[in-house]
Amino acid sequence: MFDIAIVGSGPAGISAAINCKIRNKSFVLFGNNELSHKVEISHEINNYPALPNISGSELNERLRAHLDNMGIEVTPQRITGIYNMNGKFVLLADKKQFEARAVILCLGAETVKPLPNERELLGRGVSYCATCDGMLYKDRTIAVFCDSKEQEEEVQYLADLAKKVYYSHSYDSDIAAKNIVHLEKRIAKINGEMRVSGIELADGTSIEVDGVFFIKQAVSADVLLNNLQTENGIIKVDRNMQTSIDGCFAAGDCTGTPYQIAKAIGEGNIAAHSAIAYLSK
Repeated sequence: MFDIAIVGSGPAGISAAINCKIRNKSFVLFGNNELSHKVEISHEINNYPALPNISGSELNERLRAHLDNMGIEVTPQRITGIYNMNGKFVLLADKKQFEARAVILCLGAETVKPLPNERELLGRGVSYCATCDGMLYKDRTIAVFCDSKEQEEEVQYLADLAKKVYYSHSYDSDIAAKNIVHLEKRIAKINGEMRVSGIELADGTSIEVDGVFFIKQAVSADVLLNNLQTENGIIKVDRNMQTSIDGCFAAGDCTGTPYQIAKAIGEGNIAAHSAIAYLSK
């Protein structure tokens, strides 16, 4: 069991990890080797003190070098669920699970709003985890949305199980199988009342399916952790970055504006120290 699990490898998560390392806490930093895609694609950053006119890719290189210098590794796992269980947190990543006494959420800003009925039918035909729920749809018809080519192995896993897959993606995909149908129009709505009955495309076309999988790089905070208080996709925190759940803290863009790197790094620092103070109790 770790002392602290940090979810997100952007500036806030890196700041939290550095401070956990300095304080000799056992921790795991979940994210990806690119660190922050949002930072990476920034052409020029002018408002970070002491680093004027720095490009996003150069800043990411410096952040990565800082992690390497301190011996901090990024664990490339996509967290699909967090459970608060008797004073500890269990984090699910595909077929693996991790345990920690405290959690710091550095999820970034939620840029895509959920589809109509996506939240209402979660667990009743809507899923965010292929390996968790895939077997429930063996030899059945499903729809899959994926926003990252790196996650296509999960789409292939579902295709190997399902009878038919209607596949929607936000990038160029060359994945091919006899039972995969690439959708030309985006999914606009999930149909169903008590459980999923189909999907509706942007052009109004309706397709009957038994389930819908969303394979996203990041799962919405309130879906990730039950009973976490959010407002319009923003995690509610106090000045100590404490969320509505004891032992769970949040930092960075997921806590709201301003969406600035300096703000994210400062909040990551505060969240780490607050988590450490929580552990000391």
